[in-house]
Amino acid sequence: MKLLSVAVPCYNSQEYMKNCIDSLLEGQDLVEIIIVDDGSKDNTAAIADEYATKYPDIVKAVHQENGGHGEAVNTGLRNATGLYFKVVDSDDWVNKEAYLAILDKLREITGGPQTLDMMISNFVYEKQGAKRKKVMRYKSYMPENKIFTWKEMGRMPVGKYILMHSVIYRTGLLRDCGLELPKHTFYVDNLFVYQPLPHVQTMYYMDVNFYRYFIGREDQSVHEDVMIRRIDQQLFVNRIMIDTIAGAKNIEKNIRRYMLRYLDIIMAVSSIMLIRSGTEENLNKKKDLWKYLKNADIRIYRKLYMGILGRGVNLPGGSGRKIAVEIYKVVQKLYGFN
Repeated sequence: MKLLSVAVPCYNSQEYMKNCIDSLLEGQDLVEIIIVDDGSKDNTAAIADEYATKYPDIVKAVHQENGGHGEAVNTGLRNATGLYFKVVDSDDWVNKEAYLAILDKLREITGGPQTLDMMISNFVYEKQGAKRKKVMRYKSYMPENKIFTWKEMGRMPVGKYILMHSVIYRTGLLRDCGLELPKHTFYVDNLFVYQPLPHVQTMYYMDVNFYRYFIGREDQSVHEDVMIRRIDQQLFVNRIMIDTIAGAKNIEKNIRRYMLRYLDIIMAVSSIMLIRSGTEENLNKKKDLWKYLKNADIRIYRKLYMGILGRGVNLPGGSGRKIAVEIYKVVQKLYGFN
């Protein structure tokens, strides 16, 4: 059994996937790299097979009909044999020193008496053209160098939350909670992090800049114009997140508090994208989204609608929408996303 399984979803990734895979090979025999060719039409499949042939004890190449990012992650999880599971997108990469430090710590914890559900580390926005790289770190909100629980988790400020790039999950936890991401849907990385949270009891944070998150290609799913074109998929994911928290019973209060803050951010992102589109149709979709939350759980609706973000994105009239967009731009610049 491997220590860590890393799924690499690939779709027409021939131009950049080698950089990603080469960075992951630094983990050597402790890891398995599962390259999932998601029905690519370029040379991705051949590149995947080349790596699997050259590194048969480390790399698996799995080919499937196109099912989207979520189905590629599902396939990676189904084929994983490692104790822990990580997703690294094919246009991203990892830092060698941080990678090796994380593997050493995972090996140490695995040999100890406690079970670890989620490892958390920093990630870096490798934004194209940006001179200064933004680092998403959690040092002020999580204990270091120890396994901790939700009771010890600090309250993170608006705009800061745990993303797919930050986490390594225990493989068994993902399977036990029945994680199954939707096919042909973008933005499911939020579901990958969000849906297993009620099952997470123990965490470990390492203050290392592990994941390098490339951002800036015009065709990238998180590019603002692309997000607006695909807004229905963002809304689909948003509603699944609503259903996850609204339908869950007996969630530990600290987990619930964090999940509500996460949902608060996603509601705000969806709302801002709908406002930014400038169409009457999408403004009506924003109303429908908040109505969906209200119907799902009136208490959560009241909490989020009356919060800072909820009030900000629901300011009345055209002037209110302009103010909401300006606030969004400030936060965007501060954290470097989109």
